[in-house]
Amino acid sequence: MHFLLKVPSAVSLRAALRKSLQLCSQSYTVSTSFSYEAMKQQYRPEVPEYFNFASDVLDRWTEIEKEGKKTKNPALWWVDGDGEEIKWSFEELGILSRKVANVLSNVCGLQRGDRVLLILPRIPEWWLVNVACLRTGTVLIPGTQQLTVKDILYRLQKSKAKCIITDDFVAPAVDSVGAECQSLKFKLLVSEGHREGWLNFKDLLKNAPSSHQCVTTKHQDPMAIYFTSGTTGFPKMTEHSHSSCGIGLTVSGRYWLDLTPSDIFWNTSDTGWAKASWTSVFSTWIQGACVFVHKMPQFNPITVFESLSRYPITVFCSSPTAYRMFVQHKLSSYTFKSLRHCVSGGEPINPDVMEKWKVQTGLDIHEAYGQTETVVVCANFKGMKIKPGSMGKPSPTYDVKDDPEKTEATIRGDFYVTGDRGIMDEDGYFWFVGRSDDVITSAGYRIGPFEVESALLEHPAVVESAVVSSPDPIRGEVVKAFVVLTSDYVSRDPEEIMKELQDHVKKVTAPYKYPRKMEFVQQLPKTVSGKIQRNELRQKEWRK
Repeated sequence: MHFLLKVPSAVSLRAALRKSLQLCSQSYTVSTSFSYEAMKQQYRPEVPEYFNFASDVLDRWTEIEKEGKKTKNPALWWVDGDGEEIKWSFEELGILSRKVANVLSNVCGLQRGDRVLLILPRIPEWWLVNVACLRTGTVLIPGTQQLTVKDILYRLQKSKAKCIITDDFVAPAVDSVGAECQSLKFKLLVSEGHREGWLNFKDLLKNAPSSHQCVTTKHQDPMAIYFTSGTTGFPKMTEHSHSSCGIGLTVSGRYWLDLTPSDIFWNTSDTGWAKASWTSVFSTWIQGACVFVHKMPQFNPITVFESLSRYPITVFCSSPTAYRMFVQHKLSSYTFKSLRHCVSGGEPINPDVMEKWKVQTGLDIHEAYGQTETVVVCANFKGMKIKPGSMGKPSPTYDVKDDPEKTEATIRGDFYVTGDRGIMDEDGYFWFVGRSDDVITSAGYRIGPFEVESALLEHPAVVESAVVSSPDPIRGEVVKAFVVLTSDYVSRDPEEIMKELQDHVKKVTAPYKYPRKMEFVQQLPKTVSGKIQRNELRQKEWRK
């Protein structure tokens, strides 16, 4: 069944946001008696005509800060792993972001609606540009540093961005395609050095005035464009308005991440993806909490463990792929003394990984489901019973249904068709089956890849796997698993391991779902955001 989301036209969460600010500015403690039904009752949306996250939320937290009604937590806490740290209060964030806003408006001459491509690693300037774009009404387009020259060219031409902000690492790639991008007028370099044809961001920031009047934006005005990860075909542009993130993520910040002004939140997501903006900007700062950032140029589980042990991080978010890496380590060697709440999203997380994490840390992983187009759709919100493998219950932002008929349309009446397949159990929890094109039909049986992958992951031989359809002359198609083995099993006989894994899957799940074909690989193809590209493996199978 397809997921359908009922999207109220132009409805936002301003009332909920205002209530959140009022509650968070008071002495706020984590409630253990919270219920899902109570959250639905508390959710009362209204339609604001005007809204800007910088002036209506961030500047309001500055006022609360000055009034002494907020904890001493900084707004942003950045570390580089080598001893350098930066802490900004909301007031300092406001001053610096206004200076960047003046760079965009006065130096570059950007107008409301102009598009800015931002490709930076996890450095403080990334957050300053995010807020400055809000203040100027320019449309932010984040990009990951893993983009190739071709990717950058595609994004510049497709978006017609007038300005790009990046560093020394990406600048040469931009220069190699700049002549082909007629809309690109300004190139800002975040660097201690200088480059021909580029304006130095740090020099401009130092000399810019700190006084800036935030533009007035309507709630539906465009705020950001996110390029989807492109698991099928070229990446698509997804536009979000000032209210869809700035107000719509109130539910995430308060009820999924369970944040208060006393919390320090760390999300390890790459800055090029929507999840970084959603949780490391909007959801956290709506609640007045601190955004913790570790530069971490290369993802390293040991760096994560050491940081969770050293810093007072209370809420942690990472991808299922990362959690799968984490549980391969002996977590008992570390003490996460402040950590109280863990979440995950971006792809389904296997129940076995959730169990191993809880055994070693004592903490549940609260999974959520959403898309670039929708923000959080379903989640295991605070206070809910966790059903490992389930994406939880619908966010009150949406009315989530099962589509009884196949459809190729993205919109059906008041509903948005996600393209994902799932089921709802008798308790109202939703369970991910797979993308529509990932579902396997074999001898009349419909098989979702995620359940087979989860079953395989429970075996000690498997690090990770990807399950796709493979052509079969009798059954039409059968289940094939591409498997990455642990080091202890790599040297063993492949036929022996395959038989062992097949028998294991037959015992863990329905026997008809077991992979009749299996291929052992060193790594799986993934998008730059870390999502497994099953379509690439499937196409490989059907081209044979």
